[in-house]
Amino acid sequence: MPPAPQETGTIDGFHEPRREDCPWCGSKRLRTRLRAPDLRQRGRRGRSGPGTSVVDECGDCAHAFQNPRLTAEGLAFYHRDLPEARHPVAPRRHRAAARAMLRFPEPESWLDVGTGEGAFPAAARRYFPYTAFDGVDTTRRVQKARASGHIEEAYRGRLTDERIVNGLHARYDVVSMFHHLEHTPDPREELRAALRVLRPGGHLLIEVPDPHGAFGTLLGRWWPWYAQPRHLHLMPPANLVTELESHHCTIITTTRREPQALLRRARLANTYRIIARRSGAVS
Repeated sequence: MPPAPQETGTIDGFHEPRREDCPWCGSKRLRTRLRAPDLRQRGRRGRSGPGTSVVDECGDCAHAFQNPRLTAEGLAFYHRDLPEARHPVAPRRHRAAARAMLRFPEPESWLDVGTGEGAFPAAARRYFPYTAFDGVDTTRRVQKARASGHIEEAYRGRLTDERIVNGLHARYDVVSMFHHLEHTPDPREELRAALRVLRPGGHLLIEVPDPHGAFGTLLGRWWPWYAQPRHLHLMPPANLVTELESHHCTIITTTRREPQALLRRARLANTYRIIARRSGAVS
């Protein structure tokens, strides 16, 4: 159980003070895109969450972010007892992502960031039987992934932790991040860490929600309902592409994935996938 939240300048203690500028570009041209109650925890075993979530959007770079942002204690509340996703679409999504890497030589080593219980490595082994898959995750589920044989090495913590990123420097041919960046306090720092553990010429595979996809338009004022409560950032593809290129990466593909059977499979929403190659030193 996480520690009791401490006061951080907001009423509920689960949120940091509200910020007046964009965390991506620094602009102060913000507008509120979404204000909604906790849709995830409501009615879940009688638990109630920290309350209303607010998502602001930058008028200059279109970056959307939770404002005020959940504290570490608030994030721990939502991670507590969070089960591994078992939605029937997830295995197909994982297999599709793995197939997207078949155009490249089979990697010797692959790190899955935010791996949970290793659902993606388990699916990817079908296509890469000779690849050594490792995983990093902030929860104890990463140990379950290793015990089940889905990964070979398990690292508990954030990839940005110095003990982890320094120990894994330039070790991997592929680093994957599936619906991970949007949950992190600083997506840019996560990207830099991912590039540090990649070998020169290695590939970064990213999948994140698309804040401007058709599904968000359909939902109107509930756009996008998947923005909360654990999603701290929602990044337009152009922003991630520009960031990766600034770190000497070559963008191989940027693919938007539209939802299927919208109402029945709402959890998919819209996502986009980026494959980038590390072409030089990390800046």
